[in-house]
Amino acid sequence: MRYAVLVIDMLEEFVRGRLKAEAAEAIVPQIATLLAFARSYGIPVVYAVDSHYPKVDRELELWGPHAIRGSPEARVVEELKPLETDYVVYKRRYDAFFETDLDLLLRELKVDAVILTGIHTHICVQQTAAGAFYRGYRVVVPVDCVAAATKEWHERGLEYMRAFFGAELTTSDQLIERLKRELGAPPASQYM
Repeated sequence: MRYAVLVIDMLEEFVRGRLKAEAAEAIVPQIATLLAFARSYGIPVVYAVDSHYPKVDRELELWGPHAIRGSPEARVVEELKPLETDYVVYKRRYDAFFETDLDLLLRELKVDAVILTGIHTHICVQQTAAGAFYRGYRVVVPVDCVAAATKEWHERGLEYMRAFFGAELTTSDQLIERLKRELGAPPASQYM
């Protein structure tokens, strides 16, 4: 099994800004730990970043101006910022696969399982899980690496992904331990 970690919308707008999830700050350390592990094992890290045009995006009708392309609010939070070895995919809709090159990138990386992290559990994470499922990827969600506006929406999103996309729900610690057993010792690589 070849994995990739997707970091979905861990942007200033959604972690500390107007559309923040209350639990977003709390998941930053777990995501950072998972990313360090992934990079040490050569597991690709892909950022799916909300990036909207100022006046023509349909999502702006629902949510108001947010994550406007090039704005400070559209930046990944400093604690999780991408490294040169990571990949960044810009998206204009909830699903990181929709009208982006994410699927092409993952196929070129020979990935067949995606580990989803980020926010919001019941919106962009759930829709990206749908996109992954429809394209034949196995979906893994460390529950302590995703968050939503409320605990109820978080739990609904998790249950939906488990029930309808066969998502494996786990914790980041359990996932890291399983991957260590599955993958063996970390390779010497450019990710270290």
